[in-house]
Amino acid sequence: MPKVVYHYFACKALGESGRMLLAYGGQDFEDHRVLSADWPDFKPKTPFGQMPVLVIDGKQYAQSTAICRYLGRKYGLAGANDEEAFEIDQNVEFLHDIRAKAAAVYYEADEELKAKKHEDFSKNVYPDMLKKLNSIVEANKGHIAAGKLTWGDFVFTSMFDYLKTMLQIPDLEVQYPAFKKVLQSVLTQPKVKAFLDLGRPYEFEF
Repeated sequence: MPKVVYHYFACKALGESGRMLLAYGGQDFEDHRVLSADWPDFKPKTPFGQMPVLVIDGKQYAQSTAICRYLGRKYGLAGANDEEAFEIDQNVEFLHDIRAKAAAVYYEADEELKAKKHEDFSKNVYPDMLKKLNSIVEANKGHIAAGKLTWGDFVFTSMFDYLKTMLQIPDLEVQYPAFKKVLQSVLTQPKVKAFLDLGRPYEFEF
């Protein structure tokens, strides 16, 4: 079995999916959680100045979606054919579209402008995108794509708390109950649950 190290911040966001996929696949790996205080020193050691970074036998690989897609193929969580794989990619990209819209508001430095943007997006942007996402999950029997458990469900589960924070919708799973099914499909996987039950600390809640 290869020596595997996974580097990411001590939070969930875009990196927890890789951890959960490695756990799902039964891969023994070093879970290196980089604290924010240590990030400036560690950053130059990464391929693109960002994380997550997956290291396999000393070789570094980066980009969260690329890592998840690779692990999905490796552990039987990719599409059964090119079209299913395409659908997973498509719907994961839509997830990232929602995240990017929300992050653009959440990280706005001007507080007055931030409040205006949040009011506008909460009324004119988020509802349509979230309804569409909810309909996708419902059509796929509680999954992100292909009507079954795929690596896309791990991406959704990883970023869900982050998404709630960015959107400023703390009861997101209450407003859209179908989202709970995606979370449950991942979090009830025995190896994933066993990994999470280890209780590794997070520096940030999301």
